[in-house]
Amino acid sequence: MAEKRKNGIRIYDPAEFEGMRKAGRIAAECLDYITPYVKVGVSTGELDDLCREFMKAKGAIPACLGYHGYPKSVCISINHVICHGIPSYERKLADGDILNIDVTTIVDGWYGDTSRMYYAGKPKLKATRLCEVTYECMMRGIDVVKPGAHFGDIGAVIEEYAHKYGYSVVDMFCGHGVGKVFHDAPNVMHCGRKGTGPVMEEGMIFTIEPMINTGKKDGIILQDGWTSVTRDKSLSAQFEHSLAVTKDGYEVFTYSPKGLDKPPYKLD
Repeated sequence: MAEKRKNGIRIYDPAEFEGMRKAGRIAAECLDYITPYVKVGVSTGELDDLCREFMKAKGAIPACLGYHGYPKSVCISINHVICHGIPSYERKLADGDILNIDVTTIVDGWYGDTSRMYYAGKPKLKATRLCEVTYECMMRGIDVVKPGAHFGDIGAVIEEYAHKYGYSVVDMFCGHGVGKVFHDAPNVMHCGRKGTGPVMEEGMIFTIEPMINTGKKDGIILQDGWTSVTRDKSLSAQFEHSLAVTKDGYEVFTYSPKGLDKPPYKLD
């Protein structure tokens, strides 16, 4: 089958979605699996080890490991880290920490990319409210996805909702096309104007992954070349799903099989 593109964006045949369903499910299962291990005193390096072994046991490849030299299997971003936090055995979770765990699996050549926020101990209300709003920002962005919508519509609804709470939307990182390529066209901005950007068509696959700050939107990348933190040290939160445009709307590939889509998580 010849590859189809529109405005440089790959168009996948709906029959190919099964590959994304498998990759997305294992990524989501990995985040379900790690949930009970996120607690005060555990190191982010231990969490990374657990995620890597889980993915390998499922026959998946950790996409982050070795990607442009990235040294770990997942990204774990705590408190004022916006994204791409590198796990370490030295950094142990403290009471009140909030953290994002970002997992990407490769299954039969397909990339399943997703992330969730977690709490260590009992975070302050300011932190939990940020996580709740960030999750809602993502879901509102997802809900506008359908054929004929513009990619700018996603950013417009996310920005509008975040600003209601006095939060800022990070614009130095964005969502991206995904599928048989880890990072592909289009760039999916989480701020913008309705009716702008490329038009969505059935078969496009991409991530929506807003990063929301309690302070200003500006971030800086640390000397390790990966870790991005808020310039003003304000808290940051992020959620991410991989999804496709369908004939009449969208299909999310990375919902939690156990219903653990946002904290606080109720475990059996």
